[in-house]
Amino acid sequence: MSRHVVARADEIPPGGRKLVEVRGRPIVIFNLGGDFHGLLDRCPHQGGPLSRGRLTGLVEADGEPGRYCWSREGEILRCPWHGWEFDIRTGRSRCEPDRIGTRSYDVTIEPGAAVLEGPLKAETVDVSVEDSYVVVTLGPPPAPTEANP
Repeated sequence: MSRHVVARADEIPPGGRKLVEVRGRPIVIFNLGGDFHGLLDRCPHQGGPLSRGRLTGLVEADGEPGRYCWSREGEILRCPWHGWEFDIRTGRSRCEPDRIGTRSYDVTIEPGAAVLEGPLKAETVDVSVEDSYVVVTLGPPPAPTEANP
């Protein structure tokens, strides 16, 4: 596994996103209320750019017929090309979560001092360290997912 510094944490405000490239892979980083998540910027359906997708939530039944509630505001990503929806926290599809998904990446927030002192190495100049940084971890890819053409 390799770890890569991709941004300062304050560059991605709560509810925001940032498209980065790590070793040739486009990855979109989301900040869900201080909880950071990374997804491959490619819909498994036909390759749509998920970084341009709309953030939405879920309409769920509350157990009684005809009664619904709105939940998970800003945690569901809708592909801009054909409307496929993905859970930002897992990368899994909303329609077939056991079968379809986009690649998700571990994202952590590391204190500036930890980034500068290693084992991560960022190009640096003499400055004081006061900020936190977004770090993406690349590991082996998960098992392939299927998508309907």
